[in-house]
Amino acid sequence: MSAGLLVADGEREREDLSAGQAERAVVDVAVGVLLQGEEFLLTSRPEGKVYAGYWEFPGGKLEAGESVEQALRRELQEELGITLGAVQLWKTQMVDYPHALVRLHFCKVWDWQGELQMREAQSHAWQSLPVAVTPVLPGTIPVLAWLAQERQFTDATHA
Repeated sequence: MSAGLLVADGEREREDLSAGQAERAVVDVAVGVLLQGEEFLLTSRPEGKVYAGYWEFPGGKLEAGESVEQALRRELQEELGITLGAVQLWKTQMVDYPHALVRLHFCKVWDWQGELQMREAQSHAWQSLPVAVTPVLPGTIPVLAWLAQERQFTDATHA
């Protein structure tokens, strides 16, 4: 299922197009929504990256020739030191960030092996709705709404 375009920080200038480029290139990113009961894992973006310190679901860019699932398995092994079991492709969200146009492929994951290791010096937190960590990366916000909808979490003051 695909959602519409989310514009993040719309007041900020977008990255310039290269000469001869008709539109911005889309960056495909595999994202893992690790679920444990009612909780899900959020990680902070490491120092030196765009939006450093913002909380997000873990994942990373697809490399040439990789499927979403292959990229997710590789990224979560590299970033968190875990080996994924079954992966369920869930939803896709386009996000127009000032620095990049990103297509986020969200996958639900209930099964993995290994202890979490924060290999990029990021922080992690198991969260439930409403999340207690801030700030949250704009591309993460729709996922929280989808989880709230699935779980019939209706207290709008805490969504």
